[in-house]
Amino acid sequence: MPSHPALRLAVDIGGTFTDTVIAAPDNRVLATAKTLTTHDSPVRAALAGAREAAGHIGASLADIGAFIHGTTLATNALIERRGATVAAIATAGFRDILEIGYERRYSQYDINLVKPDLIVPRARCFTVPERLSVRGEVLEALDEDAVPELVGQLEACGAQAVAICLIHAYANGAHEARLRDLLLARMPDLAVSLSSEVSPEALEFERLCTTIANAYVQPLMSRYLLDFEREFAGEGLDCPILMMTAGGGMTTLETARRFPVRLVESGPAGGAVLAARVAASRDERRVLSFDMGGTTAKLCLIDDYQPQTSRRFEIARASRFIKGSGMPVRIPVVDMIEIGAGGGSIAAVDRLGRLAVGPQSAGSEPGPAAFGRGGEAPTVTDADVVAGYIRPESFAEGRLAIDAAAAGRALLREVGAPLDLDAAGSAAAIGDIVDESMASAGRMHAVESGKDLAQRTMIAFGGNGPLHATRVARRAGVTRIVVPPDPGVGSAVGFLFAPVSYEIVRSRYSLLDDLDMAAINALFDALLEEAADVVRRGAPGGDLLRRRTAFMRYRGQGHEIEIELPDRALEPRDIERLRAAFEAGYRAQFSRAVPGMRIEILNWAVRVASRRGAVEGDAMDRDGPAVPEQSRASLSPSRVVTMTCDLTGAAVAAGVYERACLKPGARVGGPALIVEPQTTTLVSADFVAEVGGDGSLILSRTLATGETP
Repeated sequence: MPSHPALRLAVDIGGTFTDTVIAAPDNRVLATAKTLTTHDSPVRAALAGAREAAGHIGASLADIGAFIHGTTLATNALIERRGATVAAIATAGFRDILEIGYERRYSQYDINLVKPDLIVPRARCFTVPERLSVRGEVLEALDEDAVPELVGQLEACGAQAVAICLIHAYANGAHEARLRDLLLARMPDLAVSLSSEVSPEALEFERLCTTIANAYVQPLMSRYLLDFEREFAGEGLDCPILMMTAGGGMTTLETARRFPVRLVESGPAGGAVLAARVAASRDERRVLSFDMGGTTAKLCLIDDYQPQTSRRFEIARASRFIKGSGMPVRIPVVDMIEIGAGGGSIAAVDRLGRLAVGPQSAGSEPGPAAFGRGGEAPTVTDADVVAGYIRPESFAEGRLAIDAAAAGRALLREVGAPLDLDAAGSAAAIGDIVDESMASAGRMHAVESGKDLAQRTMIAFGGNGPLHATRVARRAGVTRIVVPPDPGVGSAVGFLFAPVSYEIVRSRYSLLDDLDMAAINALFDALLEEAADVVRRGAPGGDLLRRRTAFMRYRGQGHEIEIELPDRALEPRDIERLRAAFEAGYRAQFSRAVPGMRIEILNWAVRVASRRGAVEGDAMDRDGPAVPEQSRASLSPSRVVTMTCDLTGAAVAAGVYERACLKPGARVGGPALIVEPQTTTLVSADFVAEVGGDGSLILSRTLATGETP
């Protein structure tokens, strides 16, 4: 068997498919695999994909030198409420933090409003006497004599995990740590999460919610990660496994087990990392990342090669798209909008005769009707099969037989009959609904961020992204699309570019004019040391990148602006520089600064990252050789098929092209299909595709004259 030193393995477990990539040290993708996710034991699909990809190049798992893993397990457990029985412990007098919440209704006039499910009911909320000041000074010592009664309450309610969130513990975690020790001495099997470790920020409600979310998935994720490590070790893997986080970096398995809430949305974060790298390699400064998989579609704005980030998002919203209707979680996260629009999204007609698509998904079990695995509900994939966009002979490299007749029957039964449409009309209607849903989500996300989609390039990937890219782009006003190599496993490819990183945000209130430089510098030193220690466990050698930021606002406001600080100790002269930077940021977001108002700082943050990603090379950091003008020519398809035109709805002849056979400079005019092992790119009639020097497909929308805009 040939030797394969230092091969890199990336595995992304999604709701429908598990994507696997094996790459060389210079980032060249050597093999990929796409297997149906096995929900009863996700590691089975991961192992199957790893074996298949390794088999393509004659390697084994013993040849792997680095392993990066991302999973939707934590996300799905939170959404589907499949976690542990959690109790919450707060300071005496603060039992009702969850009941009070934001002290407002997220939809003021909705008489049927459904409150967010915050996992822990009031009956499992307990308190303990203690009190700290806002500075972390002990005002009332922890009452250790109250712990036996607390243990009795936890046992009586059947708590498997506990979230401890004491008032002002972000400033001093000593009481929380001591309470944990006392509980574990009496209940050694209890999973305990501390707010001072999970989310050491002010804002008691959000801090408690984040700690609850961490406690809720901790037993499940701890077992899963241990099993995952053991199963792969049994197959010969002899290297550490790093976990992708929601913030677009990687962390160790040990840290992931302590803070599994940071794994929420780890797969989509890998996709954003990929899109940012593609943008940098092509010098695209304003990008819309479009990642459509089997269960959901994710859209993310990328500016100057950096994905938009946030420190807050909501889990399991009771009302789609309405802020405040979900469970708030404060962790570093790539800011994106995610909707239930994937290949497995189910289409149905309601009692009023309205067609809706998603958010329910057929997933991988049973999957779309076309998969022939027992699924009967019509899905987006079934519509694409009936429309002729998915070719049964090339789908999933022939490993999964497509039953086009079953897809047609499902569409006619559930959509065609109620709406008096034939199979083709039903497929077109489903496509229109799902594509408009994704385009609307992208437009809304851009508006909320004060940005415009029309001037952006879309980077499309995921198992269904290239198939829907032109249809979504047209509706969103985007005229240029890039489909990178290996788009069907794009998020897993993105894992290979992510750095080992760790971010900490800690609250310490101060007015800018009264800043205690010595105290803030000491805080930064402690945060940097803590973050660097985590990063060093996953990246033992090499330089580390450090970033310091402050979250500033006008006094009395509730909205903060993140301001980058110099990577050194702060000095008195920095106060005026910080004021100028804040006012510039405030003007950029709100058009004008407010004169005469004092500025305050609530939170301070550090991010420490390895200089390079998991893969040492930089193969993607180039667009390939320039393409000679004389080689830019159209070519003949490998075959011609009939499909539905997504512009007119009429049946048209379309060429089918094998992507592997297209050379740089090749041009393909729509309507056409460009097929590859894990996905298909639809070139609509109003688009033309050209192969770039790096193998990317560049799709440009044409005008009526045939010229590209």
